[in-house]
Amino acid sequence: MTTLQWLETPCRQGVSWGVPWARGTVADGTRFALDDGTPVQSWTTATWPDGSVKWSAHAIGPSERPESSYELVVGEPATPAQPVQMERTDGELRVTTGRFAWVLRQPGLIASISYDGQEVVRDVRLVSLRQDAPDDDLGGSREQTTATVDRITVEQDGPVRAVVRLEGKHGDWLPFSVRLYFYAGAADVRIVHSFVWDGDPDRDFLAGLGLSADVVMRDEPHNRHIRLAGPSGFLTEAVRGLTGLRRDPGEEVRRTQVAGGAVEAIPNPEVADRLHLIPQWNDYTLDQTSADGFTLRKRTGAGQGWITIPSGTRAPGYGYVGGVSGGLGFGLRDFWKLHPTRLDIRNAATDVATATVWMWSPSAPAMDVRYWHDGMDQDTYAEQLEGLEITYEDYEPGFGNAHGVARTHELSLRVHNTTPSAEDLSEHVALLDSPGLLTVSPASLLDAGVFGTWSLPTADHQDIEARLNFLFQYYVGQREQRRWYGFWDYGDVMHTYDSDRHTWRYDVGGFAWDNSELSPDLWLWYQYLRTGRADVFRFAESMTRHTGEVDVHHLGRWKGLGSRHNVQHWGCSCKQVRISSAIYRRFYYYLTADERTGDLMDELATIEEAFLVVDPQRKVRPDVYSPDPHALSIELGVDWGALAAAWLTRWERHGDERARARLVGTMSDIAALRYGFLTGSARLDLSTGRFDTSRDTIAVSHLSSLFGLPEICSELIDLDLDVPGFEKAWLDYCRLYLLSPEEQAAELGQPLQGISLVQAHSRLAAYAAARTGDPELARVAWRKFFVDEGDQLNRNAMQREAEWKATPVDGALMPVDEAAFISTNGASQYALAAIQNLSLIPEHRNDSGNGKGGTAWRSPDVPS
Repeated sequence: MTTLQWLETPCRQGVSWGVPWARGTVADGTRFALDDGTPVQSWTTATWPDGSVKWSAHAIGPSERPESSYELVVGEPATPAQPVQMERTDGELRVTTGRFAWVLRQPGLIASISYDGQEVVRDVRLVSLRQDAPDDDLGGSREQTTATVDRITVEQDGPVRAVVRLEGKHGDWLPFSVRLYFYAGAADVRIVHSFVWDGDPDRDFLAGLGLSADVVMRDEPHNRHIRLAGPSGFLTEAVRGLTGLRRDPGEEVRRTQVAGGAVEAIPNPEVADRLHLIPQWNDYTLDQTSADGFTLRKRTGAGQGWITIPSGTRAPGYGYVGGVSGGLGFGLRDFWKLHPTRLDIRNAATDVATATVWMWSPSAPAMDVRYWHDGMDQDTYAEQLEGLEITYEDYEPGFGNAHGVARTHELSLRVHNTTPSAEDLSEHVALLDSPGLLTVSPASLLDAGVFGTWSLPTADHQDIEARLNFLFQYYVGQREQRRWYGFWDYGDVMHTYDSDRHTWRYDVGGFAWDNSELSPDLWLWYQYLRTGRADVFRFAESMTRHTGEVDVHHLGRWKGLGSRHNVQHWGCSCKQVRISSAIYRRFYYYLTADERTGDLMDELATIEEAFLVVDPQRKVRPDVYSPDPHALSIELGVDWGALAAAWLTRWERHGDERARARLVGTMSDIAALRYGFLTGSARLDLSTGRFDTSRDTIAVSHLSSLFGLPEICSELIDLDLDVPGFEKAWLDYCRLYLLSPEEQAAELGQPLQGISLVQAHSRLAAYAAARTGDPELARVAWRKFFVDEGDQLNRNAMQREAEWKATPVDGALMPVDEAAFISTNGASQYALAAIQNLSLIPEHRNDSGNGKGGTAWRSPDVPS
């Protein structure tokens, strides 16, 4: 039925992925198989309104010889030779994947891991360090805690893939969830750890966060091996080294030990009789303190001095400890990008070694999430609005609190029955960094009719395609040059550039971290859909992981709301659904079947209730308003677009009738408003999920349709939900926004105020032109896309820049390039407008701005 291809290269590990289906083509309950006989497990992740499958998810186990592509067909799937099996006995959950057995027992994560019946690993646990004062106050006392698991839930039980969710806390704080992913026949378990920060920022400083596992050591010290991955290879050592000695044990002995083989005998008695005099290296540490450097050290035991090992720049974050009788491979994805991180091996010379993957290194200064300034006496709304005028920061006392923000890490544990070869370890490192993923082609995604309005690149529009590629590559380069890495930062980008200092405005109020402002998430995901490029996917993936976790509050007063752009990701007092919107998460969830992303969207099930807690317009309202559960003020663009995305996603994933009713009901209410979307806002009754339709004012915001509203409306209209008048209400908004004030007044009795971000809104005119067949409106759309005619609020720097290029900066702190005319707002909206205009009205590029035909609009710096 559909061809599956690898996002990158074929891989031998277990893989899960998503497949879209056109409406009405696949009935619910359909069985799937792979045509080559590879066992596959399938489940449904979304349905169309008619009950047919919209998105299915699938999983295959590891294979020694993976195919370069697969055909997914209707049929009975093959049964795996070594299926995942689960058994509950005496408070334990036993998971077997063929030769491998994993025993889960509260209050820890994994009590035991066995290979062919022999225990290799025991007591896998989460550990943390809490400090009661910041390092700049000379630090404080540290308390170490082992996390407690309170609940174990089996989410999937095979036969190809099993998922177990464990929930608990690190002592009395930091609630976490851990998912363990098991595949038929697999020696490894994928671990997805998510935690929520819920401390007091003035007295709780996280000084370490890690995953530890004890490894049974059965071999002679010289048959015990240490491997730590570096940028180009491995630290390759034995607990008791037999190389470099004054007396030679023999070439075969030396070669065998370095290769990780078993040294059965040492023929030279001058060595064999003095083994007890060769130091045994008990402890190793690889410490990634920044994106630019890691240190290595080792020692013979606690209380002894550390010996430094030549260090490097960027470690992949993978290691091995064990011996010729078995051991453990362990690692953290995006290790150096998520610094400060650390790998520890302890007690390798004893009967039980311990490997620890630190997600926050204890060597680093304790995590400090205190707010970044003292408020500068901005105690009233009037003072805060004045601050907004100068630094663009929307400050309010108490709102810049990290309470409820989260972070997710992906880890791997792999058991071995002997020390793995360098080739095998290299493969495991590569899989950790870029896990395998099967995909369908961009053409298949498009044919399925998912995600609204987009199309495939064509040779007819290479100038626009070149600019889209320039923008993406520029941000890839900026992330590297500006070091947009770190525990809380990786995945985000900056908002606005400072051409005087030749840096992004990392320290200026609302101009620093972007936090999904004007939808860079959508830009990246649509660019991936249409190109299928792995580099675009990985960039979008990291952004989704960041913006869905760090930029959103998952506990407490602002649960379900995101924070507007700020110097700190949680710093802004503007807590809104426009940042937490499900529309930014759906792509990754459906393409990968990632359960954690599903959790984030589930958090939004009743997100409309958050408007009782925080009124987004509280500082600028001209009227007297207090949140009322029967009359909640909802902006029909930014707010309703996010609510609609949450309701639609909930309905198609879970069949939630409440979500469907609220979605369809509010669509009907918008249609019933005299001015539809032009009304600006409406009052929602939480008890009924319906708007009051009596409002007859006009209020337009230039931001209303720049946080996913055009994209979700396109999907809703395509669904044909039998809501008379909704499409007309949306088309009226799209059509009128860019018309002349005279034309607006002729229809509405008044011109629209606050018209801005014209290039971004060209895609709305294009949508209306395509739906109504209006060539003149299509010409308006292309003219507004290419030509900066000014607007009521600003001018477009990207439109004014004739030649798009990045130039080196002389004398900068680090070697950097800049394209000072680019902002993330501008880049995101240029890309979305380009992608949608090319999909909707490509034929009208051949019309000149005066509507009489002629040369097509073109980007001036790109050849035809």
